[in-house]
Amino acid sequence: MDIDRTKLKAVPGTKIELKDFDTGYAGNFKSPGKARKKLREDVKRTSRLQDRLYAENRHSVLVIFQAIDAAGKDGTIKHVMSGINPQGCSVFSFKTPSQEELDHDFLWRTTLHMPRRGKIGIFNRSYYEEVLIARVHPEFILKQNIPGIYRTGDIDTEFWEKRYRHINNFEKHQTDSGTVILKFFLHLSKEEQKARFLSRINKANKNWKFTIGDITERKMWDAYQEAFETAINKTSTSWAPWYIIPADKKWFMRAAVCDILVDTLEKLDLKYPEVSPRQKQELIQAKEMLLGEEDQPSNT
Repeated sequence: MDIDRTKLKAVPGTKIELKDFDTGYAGNFKSPGKARKKLREDVKRTSRLQDRLYAENRHSVLVIFQAIDAAGKDGTIKHVMSGINPQGCSVFSFKTPSQEELDHDFLWRTTLHMPRRGKIGIFNRSYYEEVLIARVHPEFILKQNIPGIYRTGDIDTEFWEKRYRHINNFEKHQTDSGTVILKFFLHLSKEEQKARFLSRINKANKNWKFTIGDITERKMWDAYQEAFETAINKTSTSWAPWYIIPADKKWFMRAAVCDILVDTLEKLDLKYPEVSPRQKQELIQAKEMLLGEEDQPSNT
């Protein structure tokens, strides 16, 4: 086995410390080429399984990506989902909330985009921003006009505990309703982030990806790592587990994500719908009618 999924899963109920997860881990792959070959094979398998998911129309799949800046969320989505039929997949990237979104509960804007049965939904960032960036910048919470929250000092431990519980309850409700939830934290080292930032600065075609704000947020690295670690520990559940994906080697990261997605889809035992005896008879009749057209001259 080139990818040991058990080494990537944040096992519910165990104490997770991000320092124990090697950001440069590459499984048993001897070269990037082998990982890319597996990715291509799994992309093809994903395409076939997604076709069954769409036809069966009983399950939906939500894939959540969370990460520090420059970890490679966009590229991973592009490569892993490259074989998916666009009609059966949707991707949403959540940015700064609008005023309308702020005037609703913190789960509202993402709930609107949950995937329908038969579809795969991709969240590039998600409702987890409410316990990640909002945890690092609690002043953002004040914009939500929550009763009793008038200053950052009003945001206590119980406030965050409630948010984790609300997220767990929401995900339990969704999974009970047929939505399979996969959550990927792309685990990047501080050294690799620096290298990728420098690449964005030095290469003209990547300049658009960089803002000075990225450096400001980088200064809060430890606070973000703590927020990610806490969120994973509080919300990795049996029904919606977290996977901590090493992100320093993009070729492994993409192969690992696709491997877990394929394995999850295969375990659903997806099948094409069976037709009824009446429908089978109609198919036979339709075939006879079509074949009978061969003996009839065309009007054109």
